[in-house]
Amino acid sequence: MKELFLDMQQEMLTKLNAIRKHVTHPGTKGNATELSWIEWLGTYLPNRYCVDTAFVVDHTGNRSDQIDLVIYDQQYSPFVFCQNGVKYIPAESVYAIFEVKQVFNKENIKYASEKAESVRTLQRTSVPIVHAGGTYPPRPIFNIVAGLITTSSDWTPTFGKPFEETMGTLEPLQQLNIGCVLDKGSFLLNSKGPIETSSAEEALIFFFIKLFTQLQILGTVPAMDIDLYSQALESL
Repeated sequence: MKELFLDMQQEMLTKLNAIRKHVTHPGTKGNATELSWIEWLGTYLPNRYCVDTAFVVDHTGNRSDQIDLVIYDQQYSPFVFCQNGVKYIPAESVYAIFEVKQVFNKENIKYASEKAESVRTLQRTSVPIVHAGGTYPPRPIFNIVAGLITTSSDWTPTFGKPFEETMGTLEPLQQLNIGCVLDKGSFLLNSKGPIETSSAEEALIFFFIKLFTQLQILGTVPAMDIDLYSQALESL
């Protein structure tokens, strides 16, 4: 299994480095990199998880910034709007969000943290879930996982003092839980204890396993209050 992940990591690095080398337009380069990660996660995460670039919205009409990579679930949230190729996903459906950049540095950590805050400040609803044996109480609202994915890093070492100092400046709603620097390593922000990091060789396998563990801990997204969303539609 480790050998398979190492092969996949090398394949991803080759693909992303080719994009950096041959695609000169910044927007096109960014879109191609995002699509590569969306396709990879969409292939290897279980089918219950959807992965897309999207805006996240709530029933009050508020909207997040555009998020490069949203991991979400449509089980209890039927409203995923797609208009002219742009997706709008209810906040209740979201498990995790990521920004995808070329390099890991202070500027991009700050940028990703602001994107995370724009999602986490949205209002999420939760209603009881009816099942064959009765009714489950409303699912507690969990903290959406946020992170940053890059190909390389401006820092040497990648997870040294500048990284720790930058992470220490983030507000609670801006915290980045997990990240991947594909050619240098990955990190996980533990709720207790020091930040956990991987070697460069194990960047992809560490990132995937830790991300999947975070998704398992979250369980299932809350069932959205469709009545509140329908009232918003009626007011248009």
